[in-house]
Amino acid sequence: MALQKEKTDSVLGWEVHDHLRSIGIETPMTPNTTDMMDKRKLSIIEDHFEKIMETLGLDLMDDSMQDTPRRMAKMYVNELFWGLDHKNFPKCTAIKNKLAGVNTGHSFVLEKGITVNSVCEHHFVPIYGRATVAYVPSGKVLGLSKLNRIVEYFSRRPQVQERLTEQIRAALSYVVETPDVAVYMDAEHFCVKTRGVQDENSSTVTLSVGGIFAEDSSDTRREFLNLARMPS
Repeated sequence: MALQKEKTDSVLGWEVHDHLRSIGIETPMTPNTTDMMDKRKLSIIEDHFEKIMETLGLDLMDDSMQDTPRRMAKMYVNELFWGLDHKNFPKCTAIKNKLAGVNTGHSFVLEKGITVNSVCEHHFVPIYGRATVAYVPSGKVLGLSKLNRIVEYFSRRPQVQERLTEQIRAALSYVVETPDVAVYMDAEHFCVKTRGVQDENSSTVTLSVGGIFAEDSSDTRREFLNLARMPS
């Protein structure tokens, strides 16, 4: 999905940012990250990437590469890393949970197969995988697409998978006002596949759980894990 600015909520974005920072899982950022205008960011990144290419010995006069620094800048700011701007947090329309108070045996909402397209903050190469997200509604029920959009928002940053998984869980928990949230992620890291150990077949699995999903003996936890691990 591409960023749709008309479906963002800057106020909620800053609230979520403050919440994540208070519990120590916000992405490390300098204070001026969101203050700098995008036009200025584009100019700085283009200039620095031009120097990187020149240092590598590439001929920027060649018609195939002369616009690459500009393309890279636009890709970083507008496509890959727009999740660094708190103003781009998705609008999370919720409806009243009409089953609140009814004994439903801790039934939960689950969305699986959510695409994770991110970038490793250590080597700036792709992370690609799938996420399963679930929560037990209390007072609020979110539109299903909001789960996908929260995953995408935090994926559109330089990331480590462990933090990404925790951020999705904590943000969703904050938005729906319940600790009963679980996130399961299975992803391939191209820093493992294409460099270093160069293992093309491995993937990384991370799990972040809260509330009833964190109880080892919980039927809800077992059901979630069974569904998350089941092939789509």
